Amino acid sequence: MKSNLYLIIRREYLERVRRKSFIITTILMPILMLGLMAAPALAMILAGTESKSIAVVDYTEGIAPMLQNNDELVFRAVDKHIAIDSLKKSENYDAVIVIGEDAVDNPTNIQMYTHSAPSMMTESYIRDQMRYAIREIRIQRYDIDNLDQILAEIEPNVGMTTYRLDTEKEEETSSALSYFLGLAMMMTLYMFILIYGQMVMTSIIEEKNNRVLEVVVSSVKPRTLMLGKIVGIGLVAVTQIVIWGILIGAASFWGMPALASSVGTDGDADLLAMIAQFGDTGRILVYFGYILLFMIGGYMLYSSVYAAIGSAVDNVQDASQLSSIATVPIILGIVFSMVVAQDPTSNLAFWLGIIPLTSPMVMMARLPYGIPGWEIWLSIALLVVAFIFMVWLSAKIYRVGIFMYGKKPSLKDLARWATYK
Repeated sequence: MKSNLYLIIRREYLERVRRKSFIITTILMPILMLGLMAAPALAMILAGTESKSIAVVDYTEGIAPMLQNNDELVFRAVDKHIAIDSLKKSENYDAVIVIGEDAVDNPTNIQMYTHSAPSMMTESYIRDQMRYAIREIRIQRYDIDNLDQILAEIEPNVGMTTYRLDTEKEEETSSALSYFLGLAMMMTLYMFILIYGQMVMTSIIEEKNNRVLEVVVSSVKPRTLMLGKIVGIGLVAVTQIVIWGILIGAASFWGMPALASSVGTDGDADLLAMIAQFGDTGRILVYFGYILLFMIGGYMLYSSVYAAIGSAVDNVQDASQLSSIATVPIILGIVFSMVVAQDPTSNLAFWLGIIPLTSPMVMMARLPYGIPGWEIWLSIALLVVAFIFMVWLSAKIYRVGIFMYGKKPSLKDLARWATYK
């Protein structure tokens, strides 16, 4: 049995790691992820801006002169006696802003009419300009010299550094950085569990349609065949994570110090804190170690479910309906992770972090916040127990399902197959 299991694992593993697609995705995926993060900013730079002319009908006669143009928007004050309807129809203006006579005291009495939907940035800039102008007019009413400068001087710019006291030594931390890092780790784990779990399912369906399974099971037990396929494909995911860990660890070790020196000690405090976090190579590798552990547990749990589904159906269309049994808990794990990331130490976060169906994703969202080690290992232990049980249960369905053709099974059928001795 051990010899057959090894051969199956070896075949499944080598068949996939030798593919060009595996090599390309393993090397290019980290670059692609960084590119996707930088894409919005790059697109804004390359897209440039198109100047838009905005007619401003100001019944207060005080706001319009204070509106500042930028590269995108040009405000043009228009005589308030001109009919508004004619301005709306005019092709000389991209938008018309009407400022009511009481807009200083009632800032809601401002309307904008546009020929097309404005961007969020455009609306935000116009609102900021209106807010600034009304604020200046209200300040002038107090008739105090340099009041605007006085207010600017007394306005504090609070910068607060947070340190943790529940660690061996006081450590600087950032809740924003921990939030985004946790979500990135969670999405990485979700991607691996879903992609490789479904890969197990589709592989079994293909071999079942080709009648390969009927030949193989004549010399190998169905349980051994299923376990070999799960482990073999899982090792492909492990290989990919290890390679990513090495690449990102190297970037952290050599790249972050160089970036920190280029920024200097007088740089932005938040940027320096982020560089310090990502420059801690040991911590980065620990995170990847946890990703690996929870990926193995989560993958084994869900891929065994996908394997059972794949063995029970004849085509991918039928499988897509049953695969919600595995897909829905994974998606719930993502949803709960986003909630838990807001308060990673709550009772809800604790329980969702140890329930095996949601723990892989939820624990990824919690890890950057530095939760107690015993919670992590309790979650891993329960996940191991869950996937051992699920592998055992799925194997009972698998041994019956691979011989079933021509009928789409129901959940009741799967439950009945699981009770066969």
